[in-house]
Amino acid sequence: MNAFIKVLSLGFLILCCNLTIKAEPIKTISSSEKRIKIINLYELEKEAAEKLSIGALGYVKGGSEDEITLRDNTESFNRKNIIPNGLTGLNEVALKTKLFGIDLASPIILAPMAAHGLVHQEADKDTIKGTRKAGTIMSISTYSSVPIEKIAESAPNAPFFFQLYMSKDNNFNEYIIKKAKEAGAKAIILTVDSGVPGNREADIRNNYEYSVKTPNVTEFYAGKTVTQSEARAMRKLGFSAEDISYIKKISGLPVIVKGIESPEAAKIAIDARADGIWVSNHGGRQLDGAPSTFNMLPHIAKVVQKRVPIIFDSGVRRGSHVFKALANGADIVAIGRPALYGLALGGADGVYSVFQHLNKELETVMILAGTENVEAVKNNHLFDPNKP
Repeated sequence: MNAFIKVLSLGFLILCCNLTIKAEPIKTISSSEKRIKIINLYELEKEAAEKLSIGALGYVKGGSEDEITLRDNTESFNRKNIIPNGLTGLNEVALKTKLFGIDLASPIILAPMAAHGLVHQEADKDTIKGTRKAGTIMSISTYSSVPIEKIAESAPNAPFFFQLYMSKDNNFNEYIIKKAKEAGAKAIILTVDSGVPGNREADIRNNYEYSVKTPNVTEFYAGKTVTQSEARAMRKLGFSAEDISYIKKISGLPVIVKGIESPEAAKIAIDARADGIWVSNHGGRQLDGAPSTFNMLPHIAKVVQKRVPIIFDSGVRRGSHVFKALANGADIVAIGRPALYGLALGGADGVYSVFQHLNKELETVMILAGTENVEAVKNNHLFDPNKP
């Protein structure tokens, strides 16, 4: 019996040792500052996943419920083809374009995202340094990890938009818009698809509690620390044309309405004199089962009729995706998660590397398709193999 107990004890000890070996090591938040080698953005995600904690990765990567919309955002690009044309006499292409009079190195900008501090110690301050170096626009979130003015100060003259999660309290809305405007924001992005947060099961599984601080909100409440979870509870739930008019009036800046997926919503926004339409389903993080943004884009473009710029996001992982979005009705394409992966792996230079990689892919696609500039891409006709 004693020998049997000893064997059991030894087995238990070995099991405990194995469990200890397999446990995830504690991961510190990155402070890396370097250019990164990128083969493609899918592999970049896997590389970044090894550096992030489970909670941070789940928050950044995850979508809502079964993640059907999350996956379809990218997969839907495969349902239309780019027709190559090698007889245009094309020797070079130009990626430069403009948005609200701002010169851009390419038609790719950064979408608003919260909590950059989850992936890098310098957080949004490094992100805007990366977008400035890439010659593009950063969109700063209401829930940025760093106050708006500190982000702007870290990269003087870098153009940025401010994304507003509208509060039920108009005193806060007026305060935060004034703060953004004084810091140098070039436009306000009014997000209308997130009054109620989507059911993100990765966060539930990982016990991610949205406990990160939101300094922009905290400052308004006289220094009482406000977490992301508390700030989300303060958000306005439903939106109407009156909200667009109100934000235009108090900001005096161009107002872009983000979270448009229906032609009806696009019409309401245009009639309310929105200055831009941002076609987005929040990267598949809100309503699972919603259509991909790429599928809805031409229907919305038909309503907009080029009266205002259309910005497009959700699922973009290739230069060919950028090309297809422009040819499908967009004027500008925004990326989100890949930039955060670049931030995690290389700080400001990592963000810059992501934009440079996409620009290089886009340039290659444009040459092979025989399109000399962004306007030529917009006038390109994609081939739909499912239509006669």
